[in-house]
Amino acid sequence: MKVLIIEDEPHNAQTLSEIIRQLRPGTKILEIIESIEQAVKYLTHPNNKPDLIFADIQLADGLSFEIFSRVKIKCPVVFCTAYDQYAMQAFKTNGIEYILKPAKVEDIEAAFIKYESLQETFKPDTEIVNLLKQAFNKKENFKTSILVHFKESFIPVAVNKIAFFVVENEILYIQTLDNQRYPVFKSMSEIESSIDPSLFFRINRQVLLNRNAIKEVQPYFNRKVIIKTDVKTNEQLIVSRLKVTEFMNWIEQS
Repeated sequence: MKVLIIEDEPHNAQTLSEIIRQLRPGTKILEIIESIEQAVKYLTHPNNKPDLIFADIQLADGLSFEIFSRVKIKCPVVFCTAYDQYAMQAFKTNGIEYILKPAKVEDIEAAFIKYESLQETFKPDTEIVNLLKQAFNKKENFKTSILVHFKESFIPVAVNKIAFFVVENEILYIQTLDNQRYPVFKSMSEIESSIDPSLFFRINRQVLLNRNAIKEVQPYFNRKVIIKTDVKTNEQLIVSRLKVTEFMNWIEQS
């Protein structure tokens, strides 16, 4: 089996590759692609024909659905994402399975079983339609507080009191609106998948920002923007160039 991975976070891509090789040792990982443009270029080449694609939905330069609107593919796709808001759209785009991050071994195994059962007759079935509808319609249960390490104990910090999460020297920290800072012993991906995406936005690889911390948005070097807040911090809160449009749209959402 030949598998293509579309994922812009190296750690997630590496973890996914290891799980795939563990579950299906004969699988060949064709490429790990990080952006929409790279994926379109790769998939338009006639010699590049994966049997199965694992695709993150939210890439640095947009949603991966754009790839499949620009390139006609015949193979099925397993979509991976931190949120379940894209479930129905994923199903309409050759999607056979929808995995919420962080992906688990059993999730990938289920995707392979689905793929193998559909090899001869690749078509959607009513079971997955119903499951995706349930996922799309269900009420979200996002975390309202995060446990942080403080002195010799752990204390809860309300999510709506957090200005931003930041990775510094490979350690994730919470910066609160009242200028407190605490380490969190979780990955950024774990945090991002467990809190409300209408409240927090991943402005770059290092920072996940609370909309309530935003005081001003100012133009910055190389078509980026920089966020000004009342929080006392040495971090420059810069929105990466490829995320500026999505970020500005997010700010205007309720």
